Formats: sequence, C-alpha cells, structure tokens
Amino acid sequence: MDSSVLVVEANKVERVGSFQGYVTNVQDYLSVLFSPRNNLFILRTQAEQDTRYKQLIPYIVLRFRDSVFSYVRGKRSSESRLVAMRSIGVGGHIEPIDLNLFSSDRDMYLQAARREVHEEVQLDTPYVEHIVALINDDSTDVGKVHLGIMHIWDLAEPKVTKREGLITQAGFLTLDAINARFEELETWSQIALRVLRDPLIPSYQSPAVHSESDIHASR
Repeated sequence: MDSSVLVVEANKVERVGSFQGYVTNVQDYLSVLFSPRNNLFILRTQAEQDTRYKQLIPYIVLRFRDSVFSYVRGKRSSESRLVAMRSIGVGGHIEPIDLNLFSSDRDMYLQAARREVHEEVQLDTPYVEHIVALINDDSTDVGKVHLGIMHIWDLAEPKVTKREGLITQAGFLTLDAINARFEELETWSQIALRVLRDPLIPSYQSPAVHSESDIHASR
C-alpha cells in the first residue's frame, strides 16, 4: 500500500530564499514550512517524482563530545537510492500519524522527529536538542524532492544501538574519522559534516547542565 508523506510547496521555500547546501537562519523558514497553507500530504510515489514539492525530513545527528553516530543504510531502508551509503543523520518522513503537528506549538513536530529516530535506533541516554540548519541538495534526483531539517542531539552518554535490519556498521566516530570517509557519505551527510564544523553551530552541551526538553535554534 502506498503511504502518504508531508511535503511543502518548493516555490514557497524559494520565496524565503533559494539555497544549495545549507542555511542556518532556520527560523526564517520554519514558520513557512509548518504553515498548513504551504504543506500537505501526498502519496509518496508522487512525491518522489514531482519536483513541485519537497518532502520534509527531520535529519538528526546524534553527537557525543567530538564524535557522532554513524552507520551504513541497510537493504531494508525506506530510501533505496541511499542503500549502502554511510550516514550521520537519523530520521525520516512525516506521515499522517503525525497530523496534529500543526498546533500552535511545534512540540508536535519534535515528537514526529523523535518517533522517526526511535524507529531506527534504540537511545538510552538523556540529550539536549538543537535545530541548527536546513539542508537542500538539488544536484541529485533524491535531493531534488527532499528538504532536511537538521537537528543535533547532544547525548549524555554514547548509548545508541541500531534496530535490526535498518542499519549496519553502526557506531560513534570522531569528526576527523568521518571526514576521512567523506567520499562514502551520502550527500546530506557531507553537508551535515560541514554544518557541524560551522562556527555558528553550538558546540557540544552536556545534558547534565541543561534540561532534556531544551531546544536551541541557530538564527
């Protein structure tokens, strides 16, 4: 059965500002992305082919000090075009089950992002959350129909394990080690690695001194 996914009209994003790679002025875009006037659910088979729309994808980087969680997408990944590529982002599509994300509070969107993470990994540690960038890559077929909302979760401990079948070769690697495998990375992860090295992005913040519910967005 074909599933439905949340999309935003691409021209609405372009009116805020077209970009290739990433932007950190996320607040300028989020009010547009989360407005019911600008987005809708359509069948995923259509969304994968129709460049009038961008599928909204929470893209969460799990960070512990100077390391991030990295993995290779397994054969059961929902995005077949990224199978066997290395990633540092966890997340996925927003579906009708998350329909109530359009409350006046963006907590519902954050819950949808967390649901996507927990479908791929088991997380057994508190974290501090930051929404730091938007990712766009119109240089590939898969990138043309997706728009990433990049989160960083700063973990108290590196206690993350993969869920069977979805991902392989999982574990924490330093940014230098990830950079050494740059050519193995999916395009969004290459962009996300640049975001992590951007001086505008918050450095690692221990959950020991922040509430788990803290949300920080770069402007």
